[in-house]
Amino acid sequence: MCVDWGVSIRKACGAICFDTSSYHYKSRRTHQAAVERRIKEICETRVRYGYRRVHVLLRREGWIINMKKTRRIYNELGLQLRNKHPKRRVKAKLREDRQEAIGPNDVWAMDFVHDQLAMGKKIRILTIVGTHSRLCPAADPRFTYRGEDVVQTLEQVCAKVG
Repeated sequence: MCVDWGVSIRKACGAICFDTSSYHYKSRRTHQAAVERRIKEICETRVRYGYRRVHVLLRREGWIINMKKTRRIYNELGLQLRNKHPKRRVKAKLREDRQEAIGPNDVWAMDFVHDQLAMGKKIRILTIVGTHSRLCPAADPRFTYRGEDVVQTLEQVCAKVG
């Protein structure tokens, strides 16, 4: 703006509502390539070290560096460590004590189905299925389910189906 329109810095900054101190700002940040290189070296040799441990090692070596700066550089280099390991999901094991269904209504399986309505309210459906005939004697939807509700549904199905 100053060159093209021939106005002063003050008028140009005023026209675009920009502070003149921001225009004249000169960064005093020191070059951090050496620190980045050292953090990379530490993380290559000690793979399981997080930024806090790396910061301690840097301070011991004589680097004058802030913890926040160590963390920022550590993250920029893509060296983030996961805090928690993912939980291993245990698959359902086939148990030897499970009974084979010989006839209808001999063995039932039950489970919950979850869904969310358009209003945002969550609904749970207790489904009971006969493992021999694949007949579903009950599918009981409710917004809240307690243990007593499950027992009540099972008693109703037993009374009705047998």
